[in-house]
Amino acid sequence: MAAYFSVSGEATSERVIEKSRFITYCKHVENEEEAKAFLGELHTEHPLATHICYAYICDKIGNFARFSDDGEPQGTAGMPILGVIKAKKLFETLVAVVRYFGGIKLGAGGLTRAYASCAAEGVNGAEVVLFDICTEIAVGVSYSDVKALTRFAEGRTVTNREYDEKTVFCFRVRESEEEAFIAAVQNEFRGRAEIHKKEKGYYPCD
Repeated sequence: MAAYFSVSGEATSERVIEKSRFITYCKHVENEEEAKAFLGELHTEHPLATHICYAYICDKIGNFARFSDDGEPQGTAGMPILGVIKAKKLFETLVAVVRYFGGIKLGAGGLTRAYASCAAEGVNGAEVVLFDICTEIAVGVSYSDVKALTRFAEGRTVTNREYDEKTVFCFRVRESEEEAFIAAVQNEFRGRAEIHKKEKGYYPCD
């Protein structure tokens, strides 16, 4: 499967449109269970909200999409939010917009623009990262090579460091760069380092 873009973590933004308060949440979700759990948290956090509208794509290829107008006129909230996610070419991403009605009706066109603009603002405020298939590679060295391993780790993604009889750093490396990484380790330590491939999965990349 190919690499894809998604948001990292969670981001929140807020604005007032014609006296209505709109709070936008943008979050990375890897499956529908995570999406539903987060939406449940929002309903608990905002029990007095007039509407909690949302959309999400919670897979890596865009086949699993859901949206809700949550009582707003049909087509004025969920679809515009989903349109922003698709326009940004994001996957495994949820955007929810909480609305506290301020007394002024916006009309169908005004609602559509409000929800779309809030969703866009929320996504623009989030950190968008590339997720790619990566392999965890453990590199172990003896005490005499600890400083060299520390220097080697500079500028690379290290997920764990263990200092025992042997010092072991666990690196996260893109699958496409595995061979080059292993060659670099072998060149640096001239066969003195132990190299072990561990788990593989999708992770955010720089």
